[in-house]
Amino acid sequence: METYTDVLLVTANVGSLFDNERERQRRYVKSLFLTVHKYKPRFIALHFQEVGGKDYTSNMDHAENFFRTIETSPGMADFDRACVYIDNVFKSDSFTALGSMYYIHKSLKNIQQYDFNVKEFKAVSGCNKYVGSLEGVATVEKEKFPKNFWPDFKWSRKGYMRTRWIIHNQALDLVNIHLFHDASNLIACESSPSVYSTNRKTALRYVISRISDSSYSPVPFFLFGDFNFRLDTLSLVQNLSTSADIQTVKTVKNKDNISSRLLHLDHSSRRAIHFFQSAKLELPLVLLHIETKLFAYLHQAVFRENNGKELLKYDKEIHAFHEIITEEDIQFPPSYPYSEDNTKPTQYMNTRCPAWCDRILMSHGVKDIIHRVENGERNVVYNTLGSNVCMGDHKPVFLCFTLKTIAH
Repeated sequence: METYTDVLLVTANVGSLFDNERERQRRYVKSLFLTVHKYKPRFIALHFQEVGGKDYTSNMDHAENFFRTIETSPGMADFDRACVYIDNVFKSDSFTALGSMYYIHKSLKNIQQYDFNVKEFKAVSGCNKYVGSLEGVATVEKEKFPKNFWPDFKWSRKGYMRTRWIIHNQALDLVNIHLFHDASNLIACESSPSVYSTNRKTALRYVISRISDSSYSPVPFFLFGDFNFRLDTLSLVQNLSTSADIQTVKTVKNKDNISSRLLHLDHSSRRAIHFFQSAKLELPLVLLHIETKLFAYLHQAVFRENNGKELLKYDKEIHAFHEIITEEDIQFPPSYPYSEDNTKPTQYMNTRCPAWCDRILMSHGVKDIIHRVENGERNVVYNTLGSNVCMGDHKPVFLCFTLKTIAH
């Protein structure tokens, strides 16, 4: 006999929630529980990246308050079991700033969690909360990426965290992941694929290899987190600037400090005045302005129109893994980098090229256990949380679906 369990998976890079931004935290919790109320899941998995934010040495206490707000919310009243893992020891060499929280509804009886030490499943009861380095915690596997993956780039708190579950006789791995970002827009434009894309590919292949090796019997898995996937920037820029001239401007402050800018100039209009140092130069309209941490495109609406559908052809980083992993159709705008101005929740910052960084991927085996149609309606929802509210530079992404299993 088949059984059905409604599941909600959420990934959120929460790096901008902790800099004196209690209001953003409140909006996040409200958006989360509006989604819980709407879809009524029986199992919730929340994956967080950048716990504590960029200034994690000062903000880790704010992070713990944020998680406590989720745990004590009225929306959690009917979830009587929980497993929480927060990696917050920033002085540890293994620090990943990942947090994973799992909540089980009182109506869900048949659920177990895997003990990686004794290699067996055990029933889940009560609230199991682990905050610290997570070293020695038997029900979670955590790893920071090795330094030798990219010796030429700054090493940072990136890695993955895995838990394993049985829900009504169906085993699943749930993997929280954070991959590397593009440090420079200019370098990202130099090649296709970029050097950053190549590094992310190496890291993702490593994670898939680790969760699929023979140490533990492989099971279907969900990978969800901040993959930092970016659009093929070189190809996109070439397309956006087909009618423009490209001008490289170098500003020399001293022999050790030379900054570069790429200006894509539209000579069909002379409405703009651009300023370089103290000189005031009348230039053609600046269609696209790129610096290390600046990506200013004149017609930013293209990234939001029709949920950015026209740009999906530049979303190529997942293609190398199509034989291993898949994804529901993306029907929401790029999840990053949204404005941190509370009055502009749907606008992007001009810091990076907008991209679908935050994703929920799955092994092909998962597709066989997702119940897709009920009463003629598709009951799989892949979308962003709080599309019209500011919650920082990343919009959380969620997947709500019905897990189909065989009851023995």
